[in-house]
Amino acid sequence: MMRGRRDGRLAVPSRFHARDLFAEALAGMLQRPARSALTALGTVLAMGTFVAILGITATASSQIDSRFDRLAATEVTVEDVAGGHDELAGPAFPEGAAARVEALHGVEHAGVYWNVRTERPLTVRSAPVGTADDGERAEIVAASPGVLRAALPTLAQGRVYDDYHEDSAAQVAVLGSGMAARLGITTLDTQPAVFIGDEPFTVIGIMDDVQRKADLLLSVVVPSTTAERLWGPPQGSAARMLIATRRGAATQIAHEAPTALRPDHPEYLKAVPPPAPKALRGTVTADLRQLFLVLAAISLAIGAVGIANTTLVAVLERAGEIGLRRALGAQGLHITLQFLTESGTLGALGGLIGTSLGVVTVVAVAVINDWTPVVHPLTVTLAPFIGLVTGVVAGLYPAWRAARVQPAEALRR
Repeated sequence: MMRGRRDGRLAVPSRFHARDLFAEALAGMLQRPARSALTALGTVLAMGTFVAILGITATASSQIDSRFDRLAATEVTVEDVAGGHDELAGPAFPEGAAARVEALHGVEHAGVYWNVRTERPLTVRSAPVGTADDGERAEIVAASPGVLRAALPTLAQGRVYDDYHEDSAAQVAVLGSGMAARLGITTLDTQPAVFIGDEPFTVIGIMDDVQRKADLLLSVVVPSTTAERLWGPPQGSAARMLIATRRGAATQIAHEAPTALRPDHPEYLKAVPPPAPKALRGTVTADLRQLFLVLAAISLAIGAVGIANTTLVAVLERAGEIGLRRALGAQGLHITLQFLTESGTLGALGGLIGTSLGVVTVVAVAVINDWTPVVHPLTVTLAPFIGLVTGVVAGLYPAWRAARVQPAEALRR
């Protein structure tokens, strides 16, 4: 309450104690509980979005880190660059190239592959009738079994070919899911075949997904020995080798592979080591964090506008109450503090509830995706304080308007 008295001729200014301030602010909020709840709802949504976005970003970043560690840091590609050193050098990959590299310590799988190129583009069809010109234009990938093992495929049906098929130059094929859909092959129960040009190939597997070389999902993959028998060896520097290594071995394998393959001319081969995982994943996670922080800031601004708008409407509706309080001795500062306390309290409550909802959202998303939820303690600690600050800032203009209400004018309304 505001207390004023006259001691002789000295007027003592009215005082507004902290207890009275919070009591009046609480009374103001409880007078219209529905409006107060809706006002706080803006901050609840904003802070919930803020915490959820930061938490999901941190959780996704940890998954990105894991994937870079597991895949990008364990993949080496070796390219044939013999033509750049000697036009008559021929293919740089020797016979048994995969076995040579797999003998290196730290190598899990390795294989040579290339895209088949002929004078007339090859087409693929699933029906025995028709000509080579009637089929689908498709990428034909000749690959040794080690390539498919290194690609870490997930099979929708069937299996991938093995060393037996490679050694016997069997006419078998593995289709990517995209290619199988184009050809209308949905099951292997009928032992389907595809015709590459006029050559029949038995389909023994359909890949639903791969963790390396995603282009295989839109290709027809055949054994490299079969491709050589039918269409000849790779032309020019078309051949490459895919190597899957253990963690921490990729850089060393990239250094050793050219010598292991061609000790006479290691310069005919160029090994491409994986990108630096820390730098690459740091760039990706930083980009994600910046994007989501912008979205969180927008959500917070929307919540602040909601609080400011509702508080301003409350000031206009309570002009009579404000005028009466001013007439009884309340100073403009007292009115300002009261409305700032109301908006700050609503912001803080919204921040607390929003933080709780945000954490629950992060945990739910992580559980659904089988991730490990990551929420920084600083985010949880600061979020209610940010809600408080947002409420106070949003209430500055309405509180200033309330303090400027003249008693006589307000009481005439």
